[in-house]
Amino acid sequence: MQVQTAENKKTFDATVWVERHGDYLFAFALSRVRDEFLAEDLVQETLLAAMQTRQNFQEKSSEKTWLCGILKHKIIDHFRKSCRETELTDEEADMSSYDYLFRDEGVWKGHWTTQARPIVWNENPEKCLEHTEFRGILSHCLGELPERVANCFTMREIDGFDSAEICMILGISPNNFWVMMHRARLHLRRCIDFNWFRKTK
Repeated sequence: MQVQTAENKKTFDATVWVERHGDYLFAFALSRVRDEFLAEDLVQETLLAAMQTRQNFQEKSSEKTWLCGILKHKIIDHFRKSCRETELTDEEADMSSYDYLFRDEGVWKGHWTTQARPIVWNENPEKCLEHTEFRGILSHCLGELPERVANCFTMREIDGFDSAEICMILGISPNNFWVMMHRARLHLRRCIDFNWFRKTK
């Protein structure tokens, strides 16, 4: 016999949803869109959509999981509406600021230079995400990237979308996708290495 708890008890009161899951939903949205006002709007749209479709909630998943699923769709809809261009802008495609990582006295080495080489990361990525401070640093580092590049990385590495889905949602070609992922990974490797791993040693 299933015991009714605050988490699995079926309710259709948006106020109760906010009390139970508001902080989680806001943090989830903020980690994807990196804008507090937009995150708040997306959560509000999620709660409104949940009230309008509450008859579809069959308790096969938890209340929080159901609401989070609606929020994911709202975030994807936002990405679709805000990403109309199919070609990369100069800002999105610019890799010149990372040249120094692979050049020693102006000579291209084809690998990390001794000075720029990141330290070895021994921490489990999932464990890192449990740290509030680390999530803040990740959000900061993503915020330094062009919006579409950050969204591309987040959808692939955090939400687990495949490349074809991301290309369709963001309106980019497969080649553009790999350029954006390469830029995001280089930037995040440098930024997180400096702001988290070196400071926690």
